Amino acid sequence: MSNSIAVEEYGGATPEQRRGIWMTVAVLLLFMVMVLAGFLHKMSQPRVLTDSELRANGAVKLERPRILDDFQLVADSGEPFYTQDLNGRWTLIFFGFTHCPDICPTTLATLNHFYQLLDDKTRADTDILLVSVDPKRDSPEQLRDYVRYFNAEFRGVTGEFLQLKRFANQLNVPFNKVPLENGTYTVDHGSQVVLLNPRGHYHAFFKAPLDPAKMKLTYRSMRAAFKG
Repeated sequence: MSNSIAVEEYGGATPEQRRGIWMTVAVLLLFMVMVLAGFLHKMSQPRVLTDSELRANGAVKLERPRILDDFQLVADSGEPFYTQDLNGRWTLIFFGFTHCPDICPTTLATLNHFYQLLDDKTRADTDILLVSVDPKRDSPEQLRDYVRYFNAEFRGVTGEFLQLKRFANQLNVPFNKVPLENGTYTVDHGSQVVLLNPRGHYHAFFKAPLDPAKMKLTYRSMRAAFKG
């Protein structure tokens, strides 16, 4: 009886057949690993929230992002700051001032908490920007020291009053100088945080009071839905 006949009779397999079986098993295992990896990757991605879900979590997305008119302000480095400097990154903008007694420091502390909740990849292309509504008292140097007290990555912007007013109006953020009895003044201003997308367009805003966890949820959702 030949070896091949003996193998078939006793249910064995030739070396070629065994190699084929192992190859089949390996391919199946590889396929299962790929399916599992794809599933885990999908599970790790943020869920895209509906507009109503965004609103319920404190974020309002514009139906169509708004293109901003050109402006020239001053960065906290003293260098000019232009409209195009907002391109290529996501930017969260808060209008405030260094002499603000309560809302501004509270908001910047909350933004720092939100910023720390982000993963490294998301944080890498996310900017937090304080725009001064008090250019008379807020020099670039003062802004730089002020915002970096909350986070070394935060930036400040100031400029001429009319340019700041035009910029704020485009983002629907009101502010007004209010005289005080002691001869000084304060500035009333909107408390929302504006979100610009990487095209530099007005994309959404976060309503006060801010909740860092909800901000993270809605921010990641809007990033995932954005088609840049």
